[in-house]
Amino acid sequence: MNQKYLTRIADKVLNLALEASGAVLIEGPKWCGKTRTAEEKAASTLYMQDPDHTASYLKAADAKPSLLLAGSTPRLIDEWQMAPVLWDAVRFAIDQRRENSQFILTGSAVPEDNVVQHTGTGRISRMLMRPMSLFESLESNGSISLKTLFNGTIKEESYSSLTIEALAYALTRGGWPASIGQKESVALRQVYDYVDAVINIDVSRVDGVEKNPQRVRTLMRSLARNISTTANIATIQQDIAGGEQTISDKTIAAYHNALRRIFVVEDLPAWNPALRSKTAIRTSPKRHFIDPSIAAAVFRSTPDSLLSDFNTFGLLFESLCIRDLRIYSQAIDGEVFHYRDKNGLEADAIVHLKDGRWGAVEVKMGAKEIDIAAKNLITLRDKINLEKMKQPSFLMVLTGTELGYRRKDGVYIVPIGCLRE
Repeated sequence: MNQKYLTRIADKVLNLALEASGAVLIEGPKWCGKTRTAEEKAASTLYMQDPDHTASYLKAADAKPSLLLAGSTPRLIDEWQMAPVLWDAVRFAIDQRRENSQFILTGSAVPEDNVVQHTGTGRISRMLMRPMSLFESLESNGSISLKTLFNGTIKEESYSSLTIEALAYALTRGGWPASIGQKESVALRQVYDYVDAVINIDVSRVDGVEKNPQRVRTLMRSLARNISTTANIATIQQDIAGGEQTISDKTIAAYHNALRRIFVVEDLPAWNPALRSKTAIRTSPKRHFIDPSIAAAVFRSTPDSLLSDFNTFGLLFESLCIRDLRIYSQAIDGEVFHYRDKNGLEADAIVHLKDGRWGAVEVKMGAKEIDIAAKNLITLRDKINLEKMKQPSFLMVLTGTELGYRRKDGVYIVPIGCLRE
């Protein structure tokens, strides 16, 4: 029996992209629901990985790729990178047809830069699809909208029924559509199997270069230990050297790049605002996986083990919040960064919209550190040069607590179980 399709925020993003472009490329990790979402919109489909037809499809792509583009539009070409010539064929077809909403391409790996003749600029729009947010998996009630925070129309109070125990499970299970609604033992096993497949198969297939699975696992464990931090390659190398293996910096960089190309890691870039005074801003990205369940699965963590290790739980909770903020921001034409300066002042997330509006976020799982987090956000706001930048649309402490409200100093306290796009 087919699993019921849960509405995705990516549905809206895809619709808008198709309206404006001849084709849309949906990129993202395996198992995040790219094909299923594309099928909801497609009028015809070509599955390049269909074992009954793959050989003939590859021959057709080699001889006359336009044959594979024939069909009702929008036409979905799933895992297009198996025949990279299809990219140029799609671009050429769009030029000839001069219509939007012609093709949807999906891919779970970024091909080498030299496999296509043309970038597709002006014809093919790109969108990154991540696993599901808590709102999409029906675990956030969505009573607080990120969009309304930017518009200043948020209601004053809200309430989340998402308990710490439920958060621990949602984090270890992840936002993978196939795991939503499964019993805990099944859902956790599925994530473990996903990580094992990444380590033993996918990371080598992306560029055809065989990689040592034990070294890949060692690197992923180090990235998991350093999640939500700005650990650089040297720090990761030292961390690995503390165990049983040593890996050169070049190997770490190559393996990390392969994990990036299959959308397993997604580091958070630093924000570079205009400040009133000259302050050195740290530019190192923060380490994150595209879903925090990957880090949990590398350690074979369970909800119970996280509840007995709140230090690890807190770092993974921050990564969960970053995942959701990225998903929600994408729907309102925004991006997410982090901020840290030489004095140690930081914001876990800066949501920056293309029109220049921005909001600063600190992530705190419990209530004890809310006052300090709010003070830091206000300090950051006061450092911004308002002659060159806009006032922040909001300052927010994103929490794992139950009650959402606006403090007297104007800082919003928002439970992750209330947030949506």
